[in-house]
Amino acid sequence: MNTVTLNLDPVIHLTDEQFYQLCMANKDVSLELNAQGELIIVPPVGGESGRSEADLIFKVGTWNYQTKLGIVFSSSTIFRLPNGAKRSPDVAWIKLARWEVLTVEEREKFPPLTPDFIIELRSKTDRLKTLQEKCTEYIDNGLRLGWLINPQDKQVEIYRLGKPVEILQIPVLLSGEDVLPGFELQI
Repeated sequence: MNTVTLNLDPVIHLTDEQFYQLCMANKDVSLELNAQGELIIVPPVGGESGRSEADLIFKVGTWNYQTKLGIVFSSSTIFRLPNGAKRSPDVAWIKLARWEVLTVEEREKFPPLTPDFIIELRSKTDRLKTLQEKCTEYIDNGLRLGWLINPQDKQVEIYRLGKPVEILQIPVLLSGEDVLPGFELQI
């Protein structure tokens, strides 16, 4: 099953609240909205991709549990980016101080911020170009560090704020650098 994109902009421009209500009314469907007003219906992943995603969340979560530096989020969390997009990375992490300034309502709905760190894991149904554009969008909206893990091509793309994308071959040991200090991930 491939991702489906619907161009709503000529017909309707969804407000943040309307998009939130649309998601709440369709909880069995994973939705995103890009900055151009296109509604993206994200297909579910298979067992191997789901297992790998859970493993990544566990590893980032374990590091975070030990350091207590931030908050870890799953792919079910949608973030409202400054450019108006509503995006959901496979794994996200936000520095604790940034999370704590949000109101209770902002925390309960879709947080209005870009994560500090994300991981996108390419599944067999994902188009690489689409994920690369999504990672670039995160960077353009203030993401500090992002990893696009691409098992199909045995590569990892590293996205850093203000720097060109770095492409590494798998197997590789990734570093959380100064964003997730002391975190390492063997891919």
